[in-house]
Amino acid sequence: MSSVQIEIQLIASLVAIACAIPGTFLVLRKMAMISDAISHSILPGIVIGFFLTEDLNSPWLILLAALTGILTVILVEFIQKTGLVKEDTAIGLVFPALFSIGVILIAKNANDVHLDVDAVLLGELAFAPFDRFLFNGIDLGPKSLWIIGTILAITLTLLITFFKELKLSTFDKSLATTLGFSPVVMHYGLMSIASVTTVGAFDAVGAILVVALMIAPSAIAYLLTNNLKKMILIACYFGVFSAITGYWLAHILDASISGAMTTVLGVLFLLVYLFAPNKGLIAVLYRQKRQKTEVYLLTFLLHLQNHKEESERHVQHLNEHINWRTVESKSILSLAKENNMIKIENDIISLTRKGKEFTTEAINYITTNKSTAIEDMKDRFFLFRG
Repeated sequence: MSSVQIEIQLIASLVAIACAIPGTFLVLRKMAMISDAISHSILPGIVIGFFLTEDLNSPWLILLAALTGILTVILVEFIQKTGLVKEDTAIGLVFPALFSIGVILIAKNANDVHLDVDAVLLGELAFAPFDRFLFNGIDLGPKSLWIIGTILAITLTLLITFFKELKLSTFDKSLATTLGFSPVVMHYGLMSIASVTTVGAFDAVGAILVVALMIAPSAIAYLLTNNLKKMILIACYFGVFSAITGYWLAHILDASISGAMTTVLGVLFLLVYLFAPNKGLIAVLYRQKRQKTEVYLLTFLLHLQNHKEESERHVQHLNEHINWRTVESKSILSLAKENNMIKIENDIISLTRKGKEFTTEAINYITTNKSTAIEDMKDRFFLFRG
């Protein structure tokens, strides 16, 4: 592996970590698409900074772009608070307008600048190692590595320093205000970090990959855990994994590096979306099916509890009067027998002692709505779940 390949993967990995940290909080705050708005609306800030300094490496570009990102958030929230349109509509109004202003400024004042898809949307990581940072004639590595490394160091410092405040303002703004933390300050601080990170990664990886790295790893982590610290670590892991895997996929296919990384992120999210243990689609569908079966079982046991006549407790009664299909009837009877809730003699169904205890407790729960969770009650009685 050449030094250039190592540097490309290192830059991409640092960008992934730097994006995953603010991205986790954006996902939790249901502001995922604001990152897309910021990644486009920073263009006029970059252009104005370049016109003022005539230096693409000037820190003023990052500062003005970050301010433009914050302006985007302010405008989106202002339009949303009017109540006339929703947040997604407000985002769709603000960022195209700001992005268009940037394009017009380039067209009017820097007509010889070539603004292409690779430069703005996809980025080109392959060229990042060739833009070197020289100090007193000493080659210190790619400029992108130093820029994103500095941003990451600042982000980590702020995360460690204000983790409690960020967590509290994310999950309970009222409590944060009561305890003296300002949710507004935390909010705009987070937006500032997201803006600065977007600007720092914009030149190396492009707008699309910035959005993908800020949202997709965080969304994956959100489906895998409810612990905030673990969520941040998992998001960073998947971001780095997709960066490295995407690079080698692009190397094999001779394709866009940023495009390959984004594709890997999409595939990873799809797999987690389907197979996540608790929040995955398959797990949710299985849980819904199980809950439906358990409701049927509870309905069946309550029916037995309320009817002593043998005609009401006959096996055929399930099909004839409760309108259950044969498969459903057999499934419910089998589940009840496995859990020792019923006994069947001459096709007449009766509640066992355990079945009576469960039904009595279930009725008590339904009528009194006690604080005891019904799932805990089921766990105590059920050896087999539907």
